[in-house]
Amino acid sequence: MGGLILSLFALLGGVGIFMTGMKTLSDGLEHGAGKGIQRLLGKISGNRFAGFGVGTAVTGIIQSSSATTVMVIGFVNAGIMTLMQAAAIIIGANVGTTVTAFMSALSAFKITEYLVAFTFIGIFIIMFSKKEKVILIGRIMSGLGMIFVGLDLMGNAFKSDPTVNEAIRGLFDSSGLFSSNDLFGSIGYSLLLVLFGVIFTGIIQSSSAFISIVISMIGARVLPLEYALFIVLGSNIGTCVTALIASIGTTVNAKRAAVMHLLFNVTGTLAFVAVLLILKNPVVDILQRAIPTEEFRVAVFHLIFNLITAGLVLPFTKQLVVLSERLIPDKKDAVGVGRRKLRYIDDRLLTTPPAAVLQLKKEVKGMSDLARENLKRGITALLTRAVSDKDKILKDEETINFINKGVAAFLIKLSSVSTAKSEELFIGSLHHVISDVERIGDYAQNFIEEAEKIIEKRVIFSDAALKEINAMYEKVLVMYDAAIDILISGDIKKLSFVARVEDEVDEMKRTFGDNHVGRLNEGGCSVESGAYFYAVISGLERVADHLTNIAFSIKSPSGSQREAMEILAGEKKI
Repeated sequence: MGGLILSLFALLGGVGIFMTGMKTLSDGLEHGAGKGIQRLLGKISGNRFAGFGVGTAVTGIIQSSSATTVMVIGFVNAGIMTLMQAAAIIIGANVGTTVTAFMSALSAFKITEYLVAFTFIGIFIIMFSKKEKVILIGRIMSGLGMIFVGLDLMGNAFKSDPTVNEAIRGLFDSSGLFSSNDLFGSIGYSLLLVLFGVIFTGIIQSSSAFISIVISMIGARVLPLEYALFIVLGSNIGTCVTALIASIGTTVNAKRAAVMHLLFNVTGTLAFVAVLLILKNPVVDILQRAIPTEEFRVAVFHLIFNLITAGLVLPFTKQLVVLSERLIPDKKDAVGVGRRKLRYIDDRLLTTPPAAVLQLKKEVKGMSDLARENLKRGITALLTRAVSDKDKILKDEETINFINKGVAAFLIKLSSVSTAKSEELFIGSLHHVISDVERIGDYAQNFIEEAEKIIEKRVIFSDAALKEINAMYEKVLVMYDAAIDILISGDIKKLSFVARVEDEVDEMKRTFGDNHVGRLNEGGCSVESGAYFYAVISGLERVADHLTNIAFSIKSPSGSQREAMEILAGEKKI
């Protein structure tokens, strides 16, 4: 009994270290390939094969089909990904996750002792290096090392005590109820093994970890290969639990995405179970003849299962979507219709920081577009003496304020997630950026309020004053587009352009102010109109200041032009 308890502790410890190693490795790879993941996600289209490739590649990098599927549910919930796109990515994710099984299968070779040394080497690098790229390499190495430490512990848990070894082997070999050769016994035992895989994968919510346990059991010779195959099939259903949980409280389409994940895995599993029930011995014989080690036989079978299932289902993606729509029909009582929500970001994206950063850019871009449109409406109202767009401005201003608060809350949550240093700087700068965009929206509202007062008091701007306001506004618009483009693209080459245009706007304010004084002296403008004129050009100059902050935030979190230029010149490091 004591041996059994010790073996159980060793197994649990091994699983814990393995999953910690997976998390560390995944974070390291994710941060190192963050830009690559963003580029991949940015190429999502209606092409199912492209989506399949994106799902495979992203999951191969982050080492978790569950994380990819949860991310996809977040995209669908935000309304920025169609079910067709989601289905293709989910199918690809199942193929991408097979990489972990092959890593675990390396334990079959006598190299584990060398690979575990990566743990120390990685930690040593992390402790004594200050360069981000080198630290990332250390994290990847330490994570890889911990994976093999965990695998070694799991393997020893099944080998440490002969009585435990025999007890587990006997559980599978001598079950009189199901090991008989009659059809009922064979089917019943096979389905029991599948259910075993479903339940335990659902509990630990990681098919990669559970399949690694199975590989350890195979390596310790306590689990026959023919039984392991059924358990592996069950684990593919169990991994759907994470996505189903993530879909709770989401939109109808997001729930459908989770259901598609379940349908895909259940369909493939049932098909393979049926094949194995008929051709189990030939399949096992082929695997044993073609592949030298038991561990790799499991990994190869897992890959073949997902490739064949993907190949069969991918052409019928549309039908899969239709089936999910029938299983999860649209709600008749449109509860929550009209409720304001963020368009691009969703808390489910926090599992994959590169995807969250990509969507943050889109959310802030959308917020800035609203502010730009309001700015246009406000200035147009001043130039044309028409305030018919006031309601639109006020409505969009409320939306801008809502996005500002929502993005700020999301940034706080994202800051608590492990991210690369470059992403940390960007996330920090966005706190200032959204504040600047929100202030631009306020100025747009001020402009239309000024227009109302001008109309009410029958103030008239001279043609020269109107031309100057328009010229300054057009200059600010050029600066607006450049600043937002810099924020989204990170193109530092355009910073000097923004700085130059801001100087031009400042000079316009001084020149136009002097011109207005001249017009006052000549009687071309009234004293009362002067106050409104100064308010308008001062407001436009303030908008330009905020745009400068936005542009230079890519190098200075506070948006300081001076600090950013020092960094670019190499005078200051951050």
